[in-house]
Amino acid sequence: MKLFHSSASPFVRKVVVLLHELDKADDVELLDVASTAFASDDALAASNPLAKLPSLVRDNGTTLYDSRVITAFLNDLYGGNMYPTGTSRWETLTLEATGDGIMDSAVSMSYEARLRPAEMQYGDWIEAQWAKVARAVSVLNARWMSHLSGPMDIGHISVGCALSYVDFRHGARNWRKGNEALAAWHAEFDSRASMHATKPPEA
Repeated sequence: MKLFHSSASPFVRKVVVLLHELDKADDVELLDVASTAFASDDALAASNPLAKLPSLVRDNGTTLYDSRVITAFLNDLYGGNMYPTGTSRWETLTLEATGDGIMDSAVSMSYEARLRPAEMQYGDWIEAQWAKVARAVSVLNARWMSHLSGPMDIGHISVGCALSYVDFRHGARNWRKGNEALAAWHAEFDSRASMHATKPPEA
């Protein structure tokens, strides 16, 4: 299998961290692409009409896309336990969605600041996206620590990658202030071998 990949994407990192946690990182070839909202990679667009990362090309030539689809597929393929059954499944999926939502807003902020000329950047849009991140982080700290302190699932991976992306692109915002329990959890999660192996280069 082949994964269209960019080391800076938190959604891609989520998939690759899962592969490391399942001890299957060597089973998937990473295809590095440079693709933005304004300039799509041709090979990626041919494989995924949305031209978005991540995209997983299976051995039969068909492509899966959206990180949640890919992680669920890989978990099933390799017999993982990152998606629990029973009532806890819904908590896990909600936690995953929260992490992915933080990524969405943080990436949107990055696009506004990095891809648009300074005179066209919309400060109110950036702050509205940050408000979503800040709200989600506060709720994670207040309501989700018992789940995050339990056995690892895909929610842990999503939240961990999301917070690390906020550090990577928006570190000056200091999400840790007032969220000490979550900050302590993230420090431990970020020390995992899977996170070290997937850390994006400084840019």
